[in-house]
Amino acid sequence: MKRFFFRFLMMGGLLFAILPTVRAQDRENHVEIGIFGDYFRLGETRGPSLSGTGATSFGGVGARLSINVSRRWQIEPEMNYDFAESFSEGFTGPSGTVVGFSTSRLRILHGMIGPKFQTGGGAFRAFVTVKGGGDDFMFSSAPVTFSTFASSVSGLRTNNVVGVVYPGGGIEAYLGPIGLRIDVGDEIYFQSGAHNNLRVTFGPSIRF
Repeated sequence: MKRFFFRFLMMGGLLFAILPTVRAQDRENHVEIGIFGDYFRLGETRGPSLSGTGATSFGGVGARLSINVSRRWQIEPEMNYDFAESFSEGFTGPSGTVVGFSTSRLRILHGMIGPKFQTGGGAFRAFVTVKGGGDDFMFSSAPVTFSTFASSVSGLRTNNVVGVVYPGGGIEAYLGPIGLRIDVGDEIYFQSGAHNNLRVTFGPSIRF
């Protein structure tokens, strides 16, 4: 986990280092700083051992920095934290029989970086983005089980930091330097295959 976030911070520092050069290439380029609330629907907590209880919904807050390379695209690092959420977790024995359920609490830290392609630098614009990074799944309390029992989210417990790819898009509108932005996309994390998860963010930003 520490290695992942160290690399993420190093990438952010590199962006700040090249920012003066990027802005000198085009006087109309600018920087945007935004904060947002997010909705994240984790599909991994749904499975046969949970009797169809459904995916778990998370809410959180985050921030992003958008650096213009040109009027048509930007580089964006972002990070957000989803608050602890409870969900029912099933456990199975060696024979595959469900042996019990327990309430687990999970928190998620997201960190991503990637390009954002937009229709222009005007007051209203649409955009698409593709970002990569990692998610840190943190269990605040683990159910008491025997070591031979398998958790329904055992992959997340064993490898709590997983790689992610986020394709998404949205719209943003500005009135002077103040704007509002909404993103909708699929945050796909990779743990024994790809897992799709709906992600929606909304919040204000300032450009200069």
